[in-house]
Amino acid sequence: MEWLAAAAREPGLCKNEWQHGTTGVHLLAAGRYWDVLIVPACLGLRTADILASLEPGPALLDSRRQYVGFFLPPDPASIWAGHGIRYLTTGGWIATPAPHCRWGDLRWICPPDGSGTLNPPAALELALHDAMRELARSHGTPHHCDAPHRTTETTAPAATTRAPDIPHAPPAQPHA
Repeated sequence: MEWLAAAAREPGLCKNEWQHGTTGVHLLAAGRYWDVLIVPACLGLRTADILASLEPGPALLDSRRQYVGFFLPPDPASIWAGHGIRYLTTGGWIATPAPHCRWGDLRWICPPDGSGTLNPPAALELALHDAMRELARSHGTPHHCDAPHRTTETTAPAATTRAPDIPHAPPAQPHA
């Protein structure tokens, strides 16, 4: 709870509320202790099921907006691309309930375990692709549920498709 609350504007207040049993939602800053990959719920819920057989990190469901957020190690150079996804890092904020909250519109589907364990990016990427294949095989591929893929600025191909709200470096210029 402490490392999660440390990302709040007022960590002491956040931690105190959560320790006294409230499920109050607090805005937490991404980029210092963790980043968050937000994907459509249709993909995120199946991905969380796949990750459950491993040692999953925290995952948060927003059932009102139909998104799942996976908490990852901070990596501001990482770029996750796909339709309907967002990657929150330094400068981004996410609303989170108390770590023990597993009900309501905003709830943990895999709560933080208190040790600071996060979702490994490579395992998350593989689970997302497996989930997408399963969804496509059983239901077809909904246009709002494309599997994201991850690149870094140092290895990103020049023509990588990116979501419009994810900042990215301009394509490399060919050498003359």
